[in-house]
Amino acid sequence: MTYEEYNDFCKALPATTHVVQWGGAHVWKVGGKVFAIGGWGDGDTRITFKVSDIAYEMLRDQPGLRPAPYLASRGMKWIQHYEAPGLSDDDLKDYIRQSHRIVSLGLTKKKQKELGLNQE
Repeated sequence: MTYEEYNDFCKALPATTHVVQWGGAHVWKVGGKVFAIGGWGDGDTRITFKVSDIAYEMLRDQPGLRPAPYLASRGMKWIQHYEAPGLSDDDLKDYIRQSHRIVSLGLTKKKQKELGLNQE
């Protein structure tokens, strides 16, 4: 996945905002909270996303994936896709979508309703 494809995908998710920060990283947020980061490296596209505890255990030692620098070292469950083989584009999109949901569920009920999220 290229950064352009990454940005287009994140933009299509509900109630997202984009900012470039932290040395040029493409940071996507929902309700003001980060759910995906594209950047922090030269060469291959690096995409960082929040995962469930189970997904973290499954993904952290897979080729091309690792616990996200800085975030995982502080006990947070974030994975970085940093080189091939990593995840397929479809799987990466699924994990970004799940990250969006995990982060949105952490917002207050009032904020979720205001943004039209998780109202099923």
